[in-house]
Amino acid sequence: MMDVKHALVTGATSGIGLAIARALASEGMNISIGGLGTDDEIADICNSLMVAGAHMATHDPADMRDPKAVRAMIDKAAKRFGGIGILINNAGIQHVAPVAEFPIDKWDDVLAINLSAVFHASAAAAVHMTAADWGRIINISSVHGLVASPDKAAYVAAKHGVIGLTKTMALEHARGGITVNAICPGWVRTPLVEQQIVARAKASGKSLDEEASLLVADKMPSGTFTEADDVAATVQFL
Repeated sequence: MMDVKHALVTGATSGIGLAIARALASEGMNISIGGLGTDDEIADICNSLMVAGAHMATHDPADMRDPKAVRAMIDKAAKRFGGIGILINNAGIQHVAPVAEFPIDKWDDVLAINLSAVFHASAAAAVHMTAADWGRIINISSVHGLVASPDKAAYVAAKHGVIGLTKTMALEHARGGITVNAICPGWVRTPLVEQQIVARAKASGKSLDEEASLLVADKMPSGTFTEADDVAATVQFL
């Protein structure tokens, strides 16, 4: 196992992914992140990870829809830091529409980023982890990996697929030093969820606060959003 652990977090320039990257940085790890942003925004995020305690922090702009780019991202990060001990598959997008009206390109993009990228990143990382006989793969799935909601066919299908992939890989690596887990948060108030709240408010004519309350009440008995830091703490535990 590496003297300084190396964690790669996809979709780590905002929301849950950024919270996870900061939490792992606080443990003195080398941090590799993926995600969207301007050059200045990425530089600021990497600097903030260093301030949080990261040994080193780097970014890879890989297109998560491209299998070759995803696998290359893993291999480059492993080469840079002498291996990859922790992979957090967090990158995700959403599109909302009834199945009969769901655009083909949106279906393809959601499945590519939310499911196929998890497969390709995990497959590439598993090679490096197996060589070291140690690794942690943590997939950020969703409550929608366990239940369904109308108008979210691609997202629900992808997140269910992530659960199946997680179970399969966990069994494949059960006798080694690699663990594979999925976290299934309910509503977390991230930029992705904010977009849904704005869209719902625009369609209904209700205020953002009203739509936020209605949204969270649908799946969260507590009536409150989960915090990104709560998900990050779960990752640290695993």
